[in-house]
Amino acid sequence: MIDYKITDEFGYNKDYSYLDSLIKRVLKHENVKNATLSIVFVDNEKIREINKNYRGKDSITDVISFAFEDNGILVYNKIRFLGEIYVCIPRMIEQANNYGHSEARELAFLVCHGLLHLLGYDHMEKEDEKVMFTLQEKMLDEDEKTRKERS
Repeated sequence: MIDYKITDEFGYNKDYSYLDSLIKRVLKHENVKNATLSIVFVDNEKIREINKNYRGKDSITDVISFAFEDNGILVYNKIRFLGEIYVCIPRMIEQANNYGHSEARELAFLVCHGLLHLLGYDHMEKEDEKVMFTLQEKMLDEDEKTRKERS
């Protein structure tokens, strides 16, 4: 059982149901069968506040993840509690425009990126970055909806 909740605090009134297949594909690839997580869409001010309070960086960013399993796998009633992903919708839209692809592709990228962080992937070292980014692209390219389409 994969359970997740998307809370749209921003008011992103577009169809993002395609994220379901992406989330399930990533978790299946990582052999995660019973898990829960949350995704929250926020504005610039909220992501800046989170970034400042938790990372000490007073700036807007695109995605922040809080892995509940940083100190080991957290399981309750055989369900893993992975954590929370915060996506800044205005930054996502800006990046989609700058990169010349759809909002769907950018949102899927950010959710995938955040989810991989929840699962323990990181990109602080060059070798780790290559592994994580290769996996991100693989997961995204398997999805017709987000396959590098143009806006």
